[in-house]
Amino acid sequence: MTASASMEKLNRALRQNSLVRIIEQFGREHPEAHLKDLVVDASGPGRRIVVNGRELIHFGSDSFLGLDQDPRVQEAIRRGIEKWGTHNGASRAFASVRANIEAEEKLADWLGVESVLILPSVMLTNLGAIPGLAARQDAIALDEQAHSSMQEAAKIACQNGAKVATFAHSDPAALEKTLRSLRPYRSAIVCIDGVYSMSGRIPPMADLDAVARAADAVLYIDDAHGTGVLGPQGQGTVLQALGNYENAFVIGSLSKAFSCAGGFIGGPASFHRLLKIRCNPYIFGGPVVPPYLEAIGVVIEILRSEEYPRLRARLDAAIRRLTSGLADLGLVVMGAVTPIVSVLIGDEAETLRAGKYLFDRGYYIQSVLFPAVPYHAGVLRIQCNANHRESEVEGLIEAFAELSRSMKLPRPGRGGAR
Repeated sequence: MTASASMEKLNRALRQNSLVRIIEQFGREHPEAHLKDLVVDASGPGRRIVVNGRELIHFGSDSFLGLDQDPRVQEAIRRGIEKWGTHNGASRAFASVRANIEAEEKLADWLGVESVLILPSVMLTNLGAIPGLAARQDAIALDEQAHSSMQEAAKIACQNGAKVATFAHSDPAALEKTLRSLRPYRSAIVCIDGVYSMSGRIPPMADLDAVARAADAVLYIDDAHGTGVLGPQGQGTVLQALGNYENAFVIGSLSKAFSCAGGFIGGPASFHRLLKIRCNPYIFGGPVVPPYLEAIGVVIEILRSEEYPRLRARLDAAIRRLTSGLADLGLVVMGAVTPIVSVLIGDEAETLRAGKYLFDRGYYIQSVLFPAVPYHAGVLRIQCNANHRESEVEGLIEAFAELSRSMKLPRPGRGGAR
């Protein structure tokens, strides 16, 4: 089919966008090393995948506890299909299957919040909840490294009349200054990550909370990468850092450590109905399909059982060995507390080549470039899983040793650390 002149004009216009031009340039100049938009032909057992006929050890999965391979979780999904079919076919504004209500109640009890609302993804949760909480006369203070979904949500809120400003990453003094600049406002929310996904770092939540409270502001914490893997019973970073949810909404993922599907927002019960009314993705979007909702309760049982400390111990051992092994090689390593471990490479082309080098040696790792990280601050982003074997971690360290011998990489204290 031949595109119309108007369609061709639109295509040309979109290609003038600077981000599109940069990404397409990377693709043209490094077609073999780009390793984006890959197709996985097979997965398992463990963390094995097949890409283009090559078997790889997968260090790019955010199923941190390996529960996507757990027979109990898989069986719960099968039971859910038998009970509910593949989809309930309605917006939750009209009806929710019982499994949805039960999953929200179990999540709230596990987290220790009064109420939880489930949406199809964390991104849709943020895109709906942030504009739902902050409207005309309100303000949003956004960490400059906050997840893209929160930044996009803030743009929607801004269009709706809210005032929006960013503050320096994880800096309480900068937050105080930003909130002061946003006054006067009726209410304000402070948007941060519980775990920053490119570095694996956790912000100084208690200090940020103190600033927020003094300025009549509420914390909004996207804890997608902490859900299920940090804190007692995998409750995440928020309760452990703050001791309660008195002044914080917590947003969690059901598709990472939970290995199910969806996202959620937890907070006071008084907001449950308000969010249903003011959260457009809840009203106009489809729900999480019921079979995955049935599996959420099974995952919570695992997190609350004596098995969870053993899963965490295996995961933590892998993280410790990986970070110590990479540090011993003299590399710039970010992270160590969470399953996300990033190695600074720097130049975009070098980052792509480094990722391809490891790919050719049987390890898939994400090569992360601008705009997900600052320009010329590309990283290899490794995600440890509880079902990575010790030999696989050791093999990856050795592959990095070979990489460091074949390519000049940034070293700590030489302008490489961020």
